[in-house]
Amino acid sequence: MVFRDLLLDTLRTLWTNKLRTFLTMFGIAWGIVSITLMVAAGEGLKVGIVKQQETFGKDIMIVFSGRTSLQAGGLRAGRDLRWQDDDYLHVQEEASACRDVVPELGRGDLTVTSLYNNGSPSVNGSLPPFAEMRSVRVGEGRFYNWDDQAKGRRVAFLGTNIKKQLFAGRPAVGEQIHINSIPYTVIGVMESKDQNSSYDGWDVDKIFIPFSAIMRDFPEKPPSTPHNIDRLLVTPKSYAEHETCKYQVRRALGRLHNFDPNDKEAAPIWDTVENAKAFYVLIDSMKYFLGAVGLTSLFLGGIGVMNVMLVAVRERTREIGVRKAVGASAKSILRQFFVETLIVAFLSGGAGLGIAYGVCALVNLIPMPPFFAGLLPTWKVAFLSFLLLSTVAVLSALYPARRASVIDPIEALRYEPGG
Repeated sequence: MVFRDLLLDTLRTLWTNKLRTFLTMFGIAWGIVSITLMVAAGEGLKVGIVKQQETFGKDIMIVFSGRTSLQAGGLRAGRDLRWQDDDYLHVQEEASACRDVVPELGRGDLTVTSLYNNGSPSVNGSLPPFAEMRSVRVGEGRFYNWDDQAKGRRVAFLGTNIKKQLFAGRPAVGEQIHINSIPYTVIGVMESKDQNSSYDGWDVDKIFIPFSAIMRDFPEKPPSTPHNIDRLLVTPKSYAEHETCKYQVRRALGRLHNFDPNDKEAAPIWDTVENAKAFYVLIDSMKYFLGAVGLTSLFLGGIGVMNVMLVAVRERTREIGVRKAVGASAKSILRQFFVETLIVAFLSGGAGLGIAYGVCALVNLIPMPPFFAGLLPTWKVAFLSFLLLSTVAVLSALYPARRASVIDPIEALRYEPGG
């Protein structure tokens, strides 16, 4: 029997048993849909939460000043620490695994006025790399630069909510505001963002000015000294060096402020890199679990295919006997049932992938919550599904096809359905 005749004969057999064929294909298709949608949902959740985390800052560590819990250098434990405005220079020099180390000072007790309104937003001062480190993106104008920092220019970059409060719908770039009666020129407005976490308030509610300007015009008040700052922001040179960077920061600060580098309470660190590692483990575990559930559905569908094909062999026992009696070889019988199973499996698999990708496309048209990026199937998922389907199809086809090929033609011709 040539392949064309074999294929046509197989398709006629499948069409004759439409209900059985449909139920068999449905089992396989459901397994493919399950794998694709579950893994796509896990990927969408991962991407969505990563994007949300990056609105706060990507791979940064916020180093706060705390209270010593260990004795060091003959000094008692329990001392309160405050970072100084030049600490970042020494830390940057000593911490070779760190890419950026910048200071930050925030003041929330200042009055800000424009020609149209006034308020008391948080005013934060830092260095130009702060914008990239904290994902502060420019919507209009520009962020302050190193020239502004070096010359101590009185320039201000506004959060979106503060721009609305001070200027409503009017242009703000180039206008002047007064911070505690000191004039500052607005040079930019940030792009709106949905921030998912904070250590001192939302960025959209802040005004950002150069570090040199805030230390000159608005230093800390007693009992703090004019050289005190709130915290240091640090980024490692690479993901792999983040632990080394963290240790080097504590070691440098410990030398400057006389505390043990192993004293974590002296220099508490909000480590977003460490948090991200724990999150990735959680999400990957969830994806593996969902994939395992879908894989189980797929193998159950394969078992269904095998059972249906075994029933088909039993129902067509007399037909097989007639074929063998007129000269059909065991090999041709084996090939027919094997091809029949493969056609069922691959047609249902293709239909399952089409349905799954179609569902993903439709769901992604709906507005998603900030922490979920939608159903995101990937070529890896499609390839894995196809590979698993091929394995299931071959395994489910071998046994019933073998059963059909070894039937004795005389016994087959004697067979009575239901007997």
